[in-house]
Order: sequence, then C-alpha cells, then structure tokens
Amino acid sequence: MIFAVHGYPALVHRLTYRRTNDETLHVHGYREEGTTTTPFDMVMLNSLDRFSLVIDVLDRVPNLGERSAALRQEMTDARVGARPYTREHGEDPPEIAEWTRTPEGSHNDL
Repeated sequence: MIFAVHGYPALVHRLTYRRTNDETLHVHGYREEGTTTTPFDMVMLNSLDRFSLVIDVLDRVPNLGERSAALRQEMTDARVGARPYTREHGEDPPEIAEWTRTPEGSHNDL
C-alpha cells in the first residue's frame, strides 16, 4: 500500500508499527530540506508529486515489468523536466500550475 500524507511519514509508521503486513506499507510525506520553493517543487522534494507516486506504484505492483517501462519513463521525464522551469522562472510550469482534475473516465494531460 502506498500512502501519501501531508505531514510527517514517521507518524503513520508509528501508527502501523508491528501490524500485519506492515512491510508492504510505503509512506510518502514531508521531509525537512531546510528551504522552500514553488508548491509543486516542494511536493517533488518530498516525493509526493503525482509523477513520483505513479513511479512508486509501477515499481511495487508485481508483474508490471516491461509493460510499464514507457509510462515509468514518461513520469521520470515529466518530473525531471519540471525542476529547471521552477529554477528559471520561480514558479511551477503552466501545465502543472493550471492542471485541473477531469471527470472520471476522461483524459487530461499530466
């Protein structure tokens, strides 16, 4: 199970310590890096961004292997591509800042 929390991962780990299958719980959350940056870059620093979470799922779901390689590379490229923009412009890339959730079943670019 992958758990993304807007807080400290250690709190979730303490709640689940020594529970059945606790080794299958993977928590993403706030890690103090000593600095602030754009909103999306901040979640990237904490591996809470949508790209990191997709990569984590692809890496942990058994038997995805080669079938997920292209999507994993797409997520990696998107993640790597966002960082230079934030450093140069001091804001999140437009495709990230202006992203909205679409109705279930429809497609929205990352």
